Amino acid sequence: MAAASSATAIPSLDKVDFLKLQNGSDIRGVAVSGVEGEPVSLTEPVTEAIAAGFAAWLLDKKKVDASRKLRVSIGHDSRISAQKLQDAVSRGIASAGLDVVQYGLASTPAMFNSTLTEDEAILCPADGAIMITASHLPYNRNGFKFFTSDGGLGKNDIKDILERAASIYSNFLAKGYSVKASESVKKVDYMAVYTSDLVKAVRKAAGNIEKPLEGFHIVVDAGNGAGGFFAAKVLEPLGAITSGSQFLEPDGMFPNHIPNPEDKAAMKAITQAVLDNKANLGIIFDTDVDRSAAVDSTGRELNRNRLIALMSAIVLEEHPGTTIVTDSVTSDGLTSFIEKKLGGKHHRFKRGYKNVIDEAIRLNSIGEESHLAIETSGHGDLKENHWLDDGAYLMVKLRNKLASTRASGKGVGSKVLTDLVEGLEEPAIAVELRIKINQNHPDLKGRSFRKYGEAVLQHLGNSIASNPKLQKAPVRVSGFGGWFLLRLSLHDPVLPLNIEAPSHEDAVKLGLKVAAAVKEFQALDTSALDKFAQP
Repeated sequence: MAAASSATAIPSLDKVDFLKLQNGSDIRGVAVSGVEGEPVSLTEPVTEAIAAGFAAWLLDKKKVDASRKLRVSIGHDSRISAQKLQDAVSRGIASAGLDVVQYGLASTPAMFNSTLTEDEAILCPADGAIMITASHLPYNRNGFKFFTSDGGLGKNDIKDILERAASIYSNFLAKGYSVKASESVKKVDYMAVYTSDLVKAVRKAAGNIEKPLEGFHIVVDAGNGAGGFFAAKVLEPLGAITSGSQFLEPDGMFPNHIPNPEDKAAMKAITQAVLDNKANLGIIFDTDVDRSAAVDSTGRELNRNRLIALMSAIVLEEHPGTTIVTDSVTSDGLTSFIEKKLGGKHHRFKRGYKNVIDEAIRLNSIGEESHLAIETSGHGDLKENHWLDDGAYLMVKLRNKLASTRASGKGVGSKVLTDLVEGLEEPAIAVELRIKINQNHPDLKGRSFRKYGEAVLQHLGNSIASNPKLQKAPVRVSGFGGWFLLRLSLHDPVLPLNIEAPSHEDAVKLGLKVAAAVKEFQALDTSALDKFAQP
C-alpha cells in the first residue's frame, strides 16, 4: 500500500543546523508550532533528509549485495505530529531504495524487537527500525530513535546520520524539494506479535499455566501514550482483572497528566486508581513504553530507587552475585541493599539509558557478569531481553514473580513484591532542583545553552577540587554525610541538581556550596535552589 502523497512543491527551505537536533543517542526537535519561542525544527523536508541519512548509514553498515533490498520498520507514539512525520520518514527511506514497513502506533521496545523477530509472513526481521517519539516531552516536540539487531544506535552513529542528512538537505536547497509518493510502503500489525510474546513469557515463567494472573486486579495508566495495549492485550489474556485502568486511549495532547513515571502528578494518578479500585497492583508507562513503574496495593510507589531494588532482588535470585549497573543518582541506601542484603555488586555509572546499557555490556565483555542495567527514571534493561530498553518487559518480570510465587504456594498479591524491598534504606532528604539557563541572557555571549552549561560544570568541578569538605567521586560529589550531582539536561536548557542527605540541614549545606560556585553565571535562574536553601 502506497503512502499518502502530494504534488505540492515547497518553494523555499530554511537553512538548518542538523547537529543541533542531536540529543545524545536520539534526535529531538519541535514538530508543532504554537509554543512561543519554540520554532518548528522537525519539518517534513528535515525529517525526510534524516530518514534518508539513516538509510544511507544502514546501507553502509549492512553492505548487502544488490540482490536483496533492505527493510526498515517505522512506528510512532501518540503525538499529534506522528502521522505527518511517519509519512516523511517513509519517503526518506523509500527514496534510498529501501522497503518501508509501517507499524502505526507502537512502542519503542517493539521497534527494536522487530529487528530480532524472524517471520517473513510479517516482513521480519527488519534490517533497521525507527521509532518516532519524544518520550515524555510536551506535545509540540517529537524525535527519532534508531535500531538495528545490535541495539539502539550510539552518539557517534547519530552524528554520522545527521551529517549525511545535512548533505541530503543541501541538495533539497540546491535543486528544490517536493513531496513525492512512496511506492514501497507496506503495513503490518507488529504490536500483535510483540504482545503475544509478552504473554508467552509470563505463562512460561508460571509453569505454562494459561491464566497465571487469574484473580489479580491490576490497573494500568498509559497517560494517553502508546502503552494502553498492556491492559487488554497482555494482562487480560493472562487472567488479570483490569477494571479501573485509565488514560489508555492515545491522545497526543496528553490531557490528563504527563506520561512519565518520574512525574509526581502521574504517580499520584496511578496511586489513586489503585486505592479507589482496591487493586492488587498498579502499572504506569511513559509515552513510548520504554520506562515504567508500579504501585502496590497499599499505594506505595515502586519507582526510582525502590524499582531498582525490586528488580535487583528478582535478578539476583536468578543470577546470584551479578553486578547491577545503575545511573549516578541512585541512593547510598540502594548500594547497601544490593551489596549487603542481596549479595550483589552495585556499579554506579553516568546518567543516560544508553550509557548504562553500554556499561553493562562492557562489563560482561571483560568478564564481570551483569544482567541488569537500570536508571532511576524507569529505563530498565535485561541481558535476557537482548539489553532492550523495555518498560513493558520490566512489568512482565514483576508479573512473573507474582505468578510464580502464587503457583509455588509461597504468597499472593503485591506484598510478594513489597517484601522483596524490605530493608531498603530510604534517604532522609532527596530532592531534584532545576536550574534554568536563560538563552537570551547576554552572559551567554553567543554560546549555545549546552556550551554555557558545560562551562558551569567545569567551573563547579574546579571549585570542588579546592574545597576540603567535598570529595569528587567518579559521577558525583560527596560531603556533609550526603552527596550532590549537577548535570546538563539532554533535552532542555536546564541543569538538574540532585541532592541526597541525612538531614535537611546537611542538604542545605550542599546546596549552598553549589550556589556559591555558580553565582557568577548570570544567565542561570537559581530561584529553585535559593528557595530550598532559605533558613
